[in-house]
Amino acid sequence: MSLHFTFNNKRISGVLSILPNQEITFEEEMGSYNFSEAKSLKLKLAMGYNKHRIVKENTNISDMCVYGINHLFDNKLLRKEDISALILVTQSPEHFMPPTSNIIHGRLELDTNVLCMDINQGCAGFIIGLLQAYMLLEQESIKKVILMNADVLSRKVSKRDRNSNPLVGDATCITIVEKSKEPTTINAVLNMNGKGAYALQIPAGGFKIPCSPETAEMKEDDNGNFRALENLVMKGDEVFNFVQTEIPSMIDELLNIVGKKTDNIDYWLFHQPNKFMLNKLADKIGIPREKMPSNIVENFGNASGATIPTNISFNLGEAACTQIFNVCFAGFGVGLTWAAIEQQLGNLSFNKIIYY
Repeated sequence: MSLHFTFNNKRISGVLSILPNQEITFEEEMGSYNFSEAKSLKLKLAMGYNKHRIVKENTNISDMCVYGINHLFDNKLLRKEDISALILVTQSPEHFMPPTSNIIHGRLELDTNVLCMDINQGCAGFIIGLLQAYMLLEQESIKKVILMNADVLSRKVSKRDRNSNPLVGDATCITIVEKSKEPTTINAVLNMNGKGAYALQIPAGGFKIPCSPETAEMKEDDNGNFRALENLVMKGDEVFNFVQTEIPSMIDELLNIVGKKTDNIDYWLFHQPNKFMLNKLADKIGIPREKMPSNIVENFGNASGATIPTNISFNLGEAACTQIFNVCFAGFGVGLTWAAIEQQLGNLSFNKIIYY
């Protein structure tokens, strides 16, 4: 049984995805891998790899967040005085202290009565952030919550790791969450299993294993990939099995709660680890693949918690500004964490992609 949340009269009013200008193709990096060209191209075809967006040197998440929010200010899509809270969901903090959301607050010169909050979450980060935003909006004093999902994990991936490097991308997404004038009901379910926490990890760099010359040393694993303890490592088989086992039952539970069938959902906007995994998941749940877009990794890369809002911007586009859809969001991965939300999405003030 999942943890269940219900919210009334809340809505997403706008989504802005900020993607790096720099685009790198799979073929450009293929020579760094310890595999033949034929084997690498076979992996590309199976996993849906093509290209990904990577930040340039010295670009941090606060740069992209500030750029995106200023874009909304400049285009009169958001007023500074309406912001009540900044929620930043990231696993790419700029410092151990201070919180990066406070840095963003300072650079934007926001009022002192604006709440700032950093949340350390990854693949399910959009769902976790939405839950926190909806909870804050239960308070009368909260007007608009700015949810920022931002990661530059390309800096923590070994360029010689064929398992992780081709799929990881960088992105920042700004989602405006506010009270709704129209009656709405939102339902969510959430699960966590810390016993599987080390299925996705960056072993070194925190207080337990500080960075050192030893943690930066590249070593070859059993599959021919080279990485250091400071690099992202994931147990691909464990993650795949976890997703295929836990997510379908979670979706069944959510549909039972809301009294709907799969046919009642217009779009299944899920976190995007790779095309192969999502297609298998759609088949297992019994969803037409065209209702579960799986094209984010091949176009931009997997930017952790930013993949769902990027999915909204890229695949729904202007339609989300003129229509209303019944959608199901789902995120799953780091933690291990898996969660889903069923709600309406539409009549947005904006839904677009810009580049930094």
